[in-house]
Amino acid sequence: MVFAYAIRLLIGILLARFLGAEQFGLYSLAYSAVEMAVGLSALGLGRALLRYVPMFAGRGDTAGLWGVLQVGLGLTAAASLLVGVGLYVLATPIAELLFEEPRLVPLLRLGSLMIPFMALGSALAAATRGFNKMQYTVIGKDISQPMIKLVLLLGLMLAVGLNATNALAAHAVAVAIVFAMLLYFLNRLFPLRRPWQAGRRSPREMLRFSLPVYGTSLIRQFGGNIQTFLLGAFHAVTTVGVFTVASRVNMIGHMFQMSIATTSAPIISGLFDQGKHGQLARFYQTMTKWIFTVNLPLFLIMQLFPEAILSIFGREFVGGALALSILAWGNLVDAGTGICGEVLDMTGRTGLKLFNGIAAFGLLIGLNLLLTPRWGLLGAATAAAIAKSVLNLLRLAEVYVVHKMLPYNPSFLKPVAAALAALAITWAVRQWLLTEETLFLTAINIAILLAAYVGAIVLLGLDQEDRTLLRRIGGRMRARFQR
Repeated sequence: MVFAYAIRLLIGILLARFLGAEQFGLYSLAYSAVEMAVGLSALGLGRALLRYVPMFAGRGDTAGLWGVLQVGLGLTAAASLLVGVGLYVLATPIAELLFEEPRLVPLLRLGSLMIPFMALGSALAAATRGFNKMQYTVIGKDISQPMIKLVLLLGLMLAVGLNATNALAAHAVAVAIVFAMLLYFLNRLFPLRRPWQAGRRSPREMLRFSLPVYGTSLIRQFGGNIQTFLLGAFHAVTTVGVFTVASRVNMIGHMFQMSIATTSAPIISGLFDQGKHGQLARFYQTMTKWIFTVNLPLFLIMQLFPEAILSIFGREFVGGALALSILAWGNLVDAGTGICGEVLDMTGRTGLKLFNGIAAFGLLIGLNLLLTPRWGLLGAATAAAIAKSVLNLLRLAEVYVVHKMLPYNPSFLKPVAAALAALAITWAVRQWLLTEETLFLTAINIAILLAAYVGAIVLLGLDQEDRTLLRRIGGRMRARFQR
């Protein structure tokens, strides 16, 4: 995910510099429309595949597994084709009536051709993860897709030049290639050339699980956009830009959590289905501790050096330093509650997920209407941090009420103690040695903080799960280098 984030950042810079503001705006509008159309066509079936594939695979139920794949992939294909045709037909009224931009019509029609490939690609990736094969999604969506797109964009730039149409076409080609890759990977895991009637299908059960997830996904997708619109409506466009940069910087700490959540989903489903509740509780605690341990030093960096970090994007963004610090608090609560959302999803509590999504969405909008007109950037950051914190604390309480599990044990005190030690050492160094606020000295201070944090963790002692993880990572690394 770090690799994918870096490549996509490079692609964004490339497009912005060589398309220019007008063409990049057209590209962004078309791509946003496609992403929303894909979200509409997904029906939450990717999450259903993540839940049911490991269940039937763990039982050795081939007929049930084949039926799950038929329903998950078949309904996604049908819905995405329908939405794609709808976008193609409605391209003209959308472009001319909604955006008053006729040049958007061919881009929307080109984008409509991508929708089935994008929706099915996500469903195929979810199915392969259901078999506990995380590497296929990484190879396809996190490495191959951005790399193919980057290579195609560079080729177009050198051959004919870039514009919005061929930039979107490059993305479409990358999406189609990755779709074919993921289909091949799934076929390796579970051969798909078998009689249709050999599958035992339960579409109602899958849809009962997936539709609440679907509603929640749509709420989450629209929530961030509405917050940006409200900030832009009440304040200058530059404020929106500063808030966007601060939000994206804050997302750095979220990548590890997303990786853990993605990996954890099929494991939670399998353990719950097998009735291994004690093992599930220990897994819940271990994953949450790792997420919290990794995110805690990043939180300290956001608190100690927000101005220096934002200055990388330009001096005009330094005004968002306090907003970045506020957003980091919401991210810390998110990390501290761990994979509670995945536990609810993968144990079938999608009704609670929908309720949580609606409650968080309502809270986010209400807080933005209350705080953003008065406090602007800080109001938007405060609203986002409070809404995220309340959502995660609500999930935490629900997991405890439903499953009698908490993600905490005494080992949680170790990263807290290590963070306090690292904070004290870094503060002393900043006060008496590296007192200037240059980027170079800030980088040294950050290195000192991370070294002190890791050193304190090691001195406090690693748990058995931590040592097992490190041995496996070391073994894999040695195996890679020996090839």
